[in-house]
Amino acid sequence: MPDIPVLTAQDFKSDIKPIWCPGCGDYSVLTALAKACAELGRPREGIALISGIGCSSRLPAYTSVYGFHGVHGRALALAAGVKLARPDLTVIAAGGDGDGLSIGGNHFLHACRRNVDMTYILMDNQVYGMTKGQASPTTAPDWCESKLTPAGTGIAPVAPLLLALAAGVNFFARGFAGNPNELARLITAGITHPGFSVIHVLSPCITFRAEQRAWKQAVHALDDAPATDPAAAMMRYAGDDGFTTGILYAGSNSPFMPERRRAMAAADFEAGFVVERQAAG
Repeated sequence: MPDIPVLTAQDFKSDIKPIWCPGCGDYSVLTALAKACAELGRPREGIALISGIGCSSRLPAYTSVYGFHGVHGRALALAAGVKLARPDLTVIAAGGDGDGLSIGGNHFLHACRRNVDMTYILMDNQVYGMTKGQASPTTAPDWCESKLTPAGTGIAPVAPLLLALAAGVNFFARGFAGNPNELARLITAGITHPGFSVIHVLSPCITFRAEQRAWKQAVHALDDAPATDPAAAMMRYAGDDGFTTGILYAGSNSPFMPERRRAMAAADFEAGFVVERQAAG
């Protein structure tokens, strides 16, 4: 029996050089994801990484696993289809706060409640970085550095944790890109937890939000065990400042997986759509 080589984190990175801005937190997310894949010990062909559009959605090109770069906001729908068709694969979706909570917000809600066994890495920098610095769904209402909103948005930001809990998420962790080793641990925990898991990553965009350098001092680890009851979790995190890191919620709902049908030949499939013509009277 041939020896199966042990893959390192570097083995899960492709030869394509990332083109993120200097100092972007997504570099560390790539490192953490590669570390997690190596820790899991699964072959590269057993992992599928699906993304949408945005800076963070470039991740599939920078890894050596199966990848699919989809359209804006649809990563979770694509990932669910992959997992339901190929339940043997480890399926990971990746995207940013705009891709996942704005145009993809509807898919985010239903992914939480559907609970397909896959993991979503949601990189949040509170700005649309690829399109040069506009306010995103998680931007504070008084942020006024964008030419589109010079007086701020005046709109309360989305709280990903509370939104996910309300929609029925089965696992939610928050990590900081500045701590890739801890982030790798959270990604590994999310992948191994049954059902839909969200890894919310505070990933600074210092090009358009230089003040996010202060996130290093703002993050603080959860000093308690993860919540396991959704109602209790909503109460616990109602006043969360958005910088609490760790596994915040771990539910126990069974993953969604419909009964698999037998393989069907193309001719049999087409037969179900045949419209019979009635004989002329």
